[in-house]
Amino acid sequence: MTARKSGLRGADLLPLITEAALDKKAEDIVVLNLKQETGIADCFVVCSGDNEHHTRAVRDSIVDALTARGVTPWHSEGEQDGRWILIDYSDVVVHVMTPQVRDYYALEELWEPLDKSVPKGRTHA
Repeated sequence: MTARKSGLRGADLLPLITEAALDKKAEDIVVLNLKQETGIADCFVVCSGDNEHHTRAVRDSIVDALTARGVTPWHSEGEQDGRWILIDYSDVVVHVMTPQVRDYYALEELWEPLDKSVPKGRTHA
């Protein structure tokens, strides 16, 4: 089942995604609001894991939490390498990256004019 079929969409997914990421100690979680700017997705959730094992654990936590609610990703990639894992829930696209990859690609800077939010309990460096 996809995010659209479950009844959970966009903003409904954000607390589930961020909570699952925090459960595995994801760092520097940022939500980028793309809704008014692009048809790619409503939001990007960007977070970091210390290393490839950590990013995979964060990814697994997110996928397991949403699957338990009847939401499966439309597409997912990068699990094997683990440096940049993308989980596409259609309305929300999650990017789980190692710090080095996140610094290099700087997604937050590419989307700088957009609204950013940081889930409670976390700050973005």
